[in-house]
Amino acid sequence: MTMSPFRVVFAIYPGMTQLDFTGPYQFLSRLPQGEVVVASAAGGNVASEGLIFAATQRLADISSCDLICVPGGANATTVALDTDFIGEIRRLAFTARYVTSVCTGSLILGAAGLLKGRRAACHWAWRHLLPLYDAIADEGRVVRDGNLITGGGVTAGIDFALAVLAEVAGATAAQAIQLGLEYAPAPPFSAGHPDSAPPAVLTAYRERMAGLLPLREAEARAAAERLAAMASER
Repeated sequence: MTMSPFRVVFAIYPGMTQLDFTGPYQFLSRLPQGEVVVASAAGGNVASEGLIFAATQRLADISSCDLICVPGGANATTVALDTDFIGEIRRLAFTARYVTSVCTGSLILGAAGLLKGRRAACHWAWRHLLPLYDAIADEGRVVRDGNLITGGGVTAGIDFALAVLAEVAGATAAQAIQLGLEYAPAPPFSAGHPDSAPPAVLTAYRERMAGLLPLREAEARAAAERLAAMASER
């Protein structure tokens, strides 16, 4: 009997951070007996931050999946207000064995009502928004809560993908893929986390992000309020 491939669906959207998607994609595309589908709300070409991904499938045309992954992006909270996109995320999540995200993709999962009472990761600068969706913000680089697996900011997506590979195909298969892709990070600076970054670098980054904060918080609150209103109507 031929077994069906393990289907991974990446739900992407305009303006996403491409490494949130391409990092995990590079690893999960090597999943033994796996099938990776890239889909978006409208299908076709999707412009990320600097790159265009062509010929994506329509989310509405996908009946089910084994794992859904939602990447983050500068406009993740804007996308979280798109009722059609959120509806497709929610529908596919209920068919999936694993519901996952990278970076601020967890805010999209939250807006879809998939994080209530559950631990989730997010980029450190926006992690404080998770409780708006009744989620438990977790500082971990990769966080698992039941069938929910979430990665922290951007590059954590590779560690996230390896954790998923170990879960689905076993640790040996995951390590073989890691070896083949020579994933042995040795960054030249210890500045990838606010606890280790030089104070001046952290201050400059916070100042640069300060202009985004009011809009992102307002959008996250609007999505949370809409979610609460929908729950009260059921």
